[in-house]
Amino acid sequence: MADYLIPSKEYNIELEVKRSLFMAYATHTPNIIKAKSFIQSLKNKYPDARHHCYGFIAGAPDNSSAYGFSDDNEPSGTAGMPIFTNIRHSHIGEITIVVVRYFGGTKLGTGGLARAYGEAAKQVIKAMETQIKLEMKELILELGFHQEADVRSALDKVKGIINRVEYGENVTIYCCIPCKSDLKLPYSVSVEDKSSI
Repeated sequence: MADYLIPSKEYNIELEVKRSLFMAYATHTPNIIKAKSFIQSLKNKYPDARHHCYGFIAGAPDNSSAYGFSDDNEPSGTAGMPIFTNIRHSHIGEITIVVVRYFGGTKLGTGGLARAYGEAAKQVIKAMETQIKLEMKELILELGFHQEADVRSALDKVKGIINRVEYGENVTIYCCIPCKSDLKLPYSVSVEDKSSI
């Protein structure tokens, strides 16, 4: 797994096609539970909408098996797949897009629906700001009390995250650091890489 882009917050756009309103919402969803929760929140917010179609990738963009899409009673292949295809081509991970449709009285046909849902997804992706998700590895550091300030400073320099610190005969720091970082520690610090276990 390499570093990849994720949405920085929730975004939405509106698109009108022949009086039908397509409201596209996109947000960061790191797992399937969060993706399904976001989809349900929009169904709850717009209960009178005719369709709540979606696509999601709940992991890295290129190698995730955690994905899904739904036409939500639109003709097969006209909504969920166009949304999902735009997500795949964006190379953004941990993302869910829901397109809420209010029918405007004019049928769009299967081609028109696919274009409208695809365009709504494309526009919300274009409006979105992203941030880089760094691949992290977990470490357990064993050190003397006199080294704690130096080790904390070294972790801070590489944007490490301290999850827990235990004080006993020595200091044990449970932390995560970006895989590509060059962490420089005092020579006597014991390092256990939990990521490889």
